[in-house]
Amino acid sequence: MHKTILILCLIFLSSLQAQSAFEKYGELELIGTQLCDNKQRPIQLKGMSTHGLQWHGWNEFLSPESLDVLAYQWKADILRLAMYYDEGGYKTNPQKFTSMVDTLVEESHKRGLYTIIDWHILKPGDPWGKIDEAKVFFDYMSKKHASKASVLYEICNEPNGKGVDWLRIKSYAEQIIPIIRKNDPDGIILIGTPAWASLGISDGKVAHGLITQPLNKKLAHNVMYSVHFYTASHGDLYRKEFNYFVGKIPLFITEWGSQEASGEGKNDWESTAAWHKILKQHKISWCNWNYSPGHRSSAVWNPNTGPQGPFTQKQLKESGRRIRALIQEK
Repeated sequence: MHKTILILCLIFLSSLQAQSAFEKYGELELIGTQLCDNKQRPIQLKGMSTHGLQWHGWNEFLSPESLDVLAYQWKADILRLAMYYDEGGYKTNPQKFTSMVDTLVEESHKRGLYTIIDWHILKPGDPWGKIDEAKVFFDYMSKKHASKASVLYEICNEPNGKGVDWLRIKSYAEQIIPIIRKNDPDGIILIGTPAWASLGISDGKVAHGLITQPLNKKLAHNVMYSVHFYTASHGDLYRKEFNYFVGKIPLFITEWGSQEASGEGKNDWESTAAWHKILKQHKISWCNWNYSPGHRSSAVWNPNTGPQGPFTQKQLKESGRRIRALIQEK
């Protein structure tokens, strides 16, 4: 009898381990500043960001095979789709990139991954410069994918440049959030913070307005704030300023790397460990930059890795092996 019970318990535990992230957590919600699952339990999502879809998009690297590796072998929770507006991205062919994002959202959802749809503004960095296009894009995406309950909307990647402070970003968000809410009342929305999503730290002007001049409560429902860091460039000072915001506003690390802010250079694992101690302690979710092949040290796969692989240990760079371990760490 005891043996039978033990076997049944092992089978049950095995089935739990095989569950995808979406099967485990369901529709997400924000309680206070903490991201929670559908049973109101605090969670930490861990996963990867793509590189720009114009360079490593659907079937250029993000094939069914590579997504299988991320979902089933790495056991990631989430995939961020970095859809650049400029730099050869969306503005060159809106229909093509809209279709690509649609396909990747569908493929991610089939594998039980959450997906961040990232409106990747960077150069230039004022989100108001592309607001009409952003309105069209997020109206379409929130209509198309709201029913999945696995999609998060990152409405501006790295706001930056002269005059692009929190109040300007806030006024942009006040235009975009109602468009999404009309179609998806409860989906998680992510807003990039000032100075390349650094909470203002990279400009030396910490964005205290995120706390003192917040969105009104109606718009703030299930809204979180994106933070990016690169551990070789962003050390003790950044962590100190970041810690000031922990527990005061809802934070989501939609992009981080173990290299310099350029995505290149040596990996700084000591600084990485210090950052992840904070993220783990406070259950702050994250996506690493980036799930692609390439010469930069931030690309986790060796340059000769194609969309059909092989996806072996030898094809992973040092960063790939370390990031995979961080994703799988309990």
